[in-house]
Amino acid sequence: MRMRNKKNLIPRMEKCAAVQVFDPAAMRGRWAQLLPGCRQVRAEMGCGKGAFTAGTARAEPDVLLVALEKVPNAMVTAMERVCAEQIQNVRFIDTDVANLPDIFAPGEVSVIYINFPDPWPRKKEAKHRLTAPSFLAMYWDALPVGGRIEYKTDQPWLFDWSLEQFAALGYELREVTRDLHEHGPVGIMTNYEARFFEQGLPIHRCVAVKTRAEHAPLPEPEKRRHAPGEETK
Repeated sequence: MRMRNKKNLIPRMEKCAAVQVFDPAAMRGRWAQLLPGCRQVRAEMGCGKGAFTAGTARAEPDVLLVALEKVPNAMVTAMERVCAEQIQNVRFIDTDVANLPDIFAPGEVSVIYINFPDPWPRKKEAKHRLTAPSFLAMYWDALPVGGRIEYKTDQPWLFDWSLEQFAALGYELREVTRDLHEHGPVGIMTNYEARFFEQGLPIHRCVAVKTRAEHAPLPEPEKRRHAPGEETK
């Protein structure tokens, strides 16, 4: 079911226009120019309501965080949060992650955040998962050697499947955990994550690092195995 637009969505977004980039392709290769003294450009694949976005940017004011979100109803809340807190180092793009190659030049993004993406549980929809090989190849191109992806999910089967995809393409896996907050809260949480933590649900996290210039060949889709927990319909 399509999400109904929030009341006054357009006027609310217009009030936050200063933190939205309307022509991201024009910024390709030039994102660092938006923040004087920029140390790194980072990107968040789906920012939701922006709790993680705001917290991460606030903690590192010399890093430009570019937040992609294709659901304006969520993005407007994130934009309002950032504007209310007067955070200067975040920019939002109303777009799909599939447009990444048009937004960032090769090696332009030092860190990519993927937090609790849609699991797309049906096998036939696996290509839509943000850790599917085609997406991982796009991230690879956007990252420099030494750049990394920080990935979190509450879905154990999706996490195991994603680990396989990372490794198969040539990412080096680090900091792999299946219960991030086992001994207390760690790092900046998303809204979903805080809710899961309160419910005692384990959070799965890993860091995937690009350690060489070229990634492994993309797999042939028909040879892929489905993961436990993945629907085969």
